[in-house]
Amino acid sequence: MRVAVLADSDTRWKWGALTAHRLAPDSHLTGFLLRGRATPTVRQLREVGVRADRLTEVTSAQFLEELRNEHYDAVILALVGGAVQAVLHGARTLWPEPAHRPVLVTGYVGVVYEKLADGLLLRHGADLVLANSRHDADRFRAVYEGVGADASSVTETALPFLGGAPYGRRTTSAHTVVFAVQPSVPQTRADRLYLLGRAAAHARRHPDREVLVKLRSKPGEHTTHLEEQPYQRLAEKLPGQLPVNLRLVYGNMGEVLDRTDLLVTVSSTAALESLHRGIPTAVLTDLGVREALGNHHFLGSGCLASWDQLDAGLLPEPDADWLARQGVASEGPYERAFDTARDRLKDLVSRRELPPPAPYYTLTTAPGYLPGLLARHHLGPDGTALPGAAPAQDTSRVRRAVRSALRDAARGAYRHGVQRVAPVIRRMGEL
Repeated sequence: MRVAVLADSDTRWKWGALTAHRLAPDSHLTGFLLRGRATPTVRQLREVGVRADRLTEVTSAQFLEELRNEHYDAVILALVGGAVQAVLHGARTLWPEPAHRPVLVTGYVGVVYEKLADGLLLRHGADLVLANSRHDADRFRAVYEGVGADASSVTETALPFLGGAPYGRRTTSAHTVVFAVQPSVPQTRADRLYLLGRAAAHARRHPDREVLVKLRSKPGEHTTHLEEQPYQRLAEKLPGQLPVNLRLVYGNMGEVLDRTDLLVTVSSTAALESLHRGIPTAVLTDLGVREALGNHHFLGSGCLASWDQLDAGLLPEPDADWLARQGVASEGPYERAFDTARDRLKDLVSRRELPPPAPYYTLTTAPGYLPGLLARHHLGPDGTALPGAAPAQDTSRVRRAVRSALRDAARGAYRHGVQRVAPVIRRMGEL
């Protein structure tokens, strides 16, 4: 089976590529990175650790041109909702009638705690919309049925990157505590300094423990979300030096969890990876339990706790029923979680013809929304590429090198603006 994955960030590449391996273990995997602000660097891709037979950076229009010229059995769209919608409309233009076309698959990279209706409706029209748990599958179907859209594409699976050795508690206390940070939660400098300060205070209070602050990206790199206040730079602002038993670390999350006794986070998907392995996991309440933070998703999990409670020695005990609903039970049929999706994919691939993609959003249902959304991806209201959107490949190596250098410079300027200039302007506006 030939499978293509189109991703727009390091985390979505991880989800898309691993999903491809789960659904089609013996497939030939071709990877495409959507050109944009979050296009992953070589270091980020190496840290994710998932390889493809070929990996190419493209625009939306160039990817659609690839689909026109090359046959793939399945295409996994590991993208933000607007980009998924653009590709779906572009695919409808390519195959306006029933045809032998690739099966279109999409889903979410982790916890879905915001913009549920918006994100889901932008993904409607794919042949398979993967839900990472029974909880999510029920919510997804409710949204589609609520607007009168076909919900048959919703298919329950699990997060494709769960796994690793089950945790075997060595003692009644935690020797290695990992604080898994997030690029956009919390947002403010004060809140992020507070959390980093509490991690440092925990290290000082427990000199026998190793406290690791697990970072997502280096300054100047972007992941799925913007990071205006990198913890690396905030660490330089903490009073005094960092405790000797606290370190900032990078690396594959699974490898970090191999040595973790307590995982602490605000609402990171790393909590689900940790819970799946049976590692004690704390979802912080210090800044409140709020939708903006995403920790409300863990209501009923038994994992909500504060730094004060962790300082006093608490090791949260998760609720078994909550784990089962979320598809992360450490003792469960995880490998069977992809059976239904795998069978549905095989059935769709085997068909001689598939109907045209049928997104809920059309010029009839959303005439004031869809054209602008498609235009951001250089597609017209009918899904066709706008003039100049998919230029031919340069034959000159020099021209390709110049284009690449200009793109890298533009990305660097954008990221500098986000991480350096924007916070300064925001603080000046608060004076």
